[in-house]
Amino acid sequence: MTLSPTIGAPTQGRPDAAQLANPATARSWKAAQAFEAMVLGQLVAPMFATVETSKGPFGGGAAEEAWRPMLSQEIGKHIARGNGLGLAVPVFRQMLHLQELADQAAKAGRTAAQETAP
Repeated sequence: MTLSPTIGAPTQGRPDAAQLANPATARSWKAAQAFEAMVLGQLVAPMFATVETSKGPFGGGAAEEAWRPMLSQEIGKHIARGNGLGLAVPVFRQMLHLQELADQAAKAGRTAAQETAP
């Protein structure tokens, strides 16, 4: 496994251009990246709860409070666009695995839930 020079996130396992040429794989990768961005936004959100905004340049208030969740979301998206935490890769791999199980089960006439049940 290699480490990213910026954050230390694992870079192994990211889909290559050939894999992303498949539309279903590209959608899965995009969903995994969106999930990582959402998680990062949720992790960043509590940071703003400790910031005293009433003495800041914008004076705090209801409008600033309303924009905070959007700022957290965008910060999460920005971090994920870089190397993120590396969460998108295992989520993506798990999505592919479940899709393969569903395809195999459909061919055999079973559901994916029956396939993974003990």
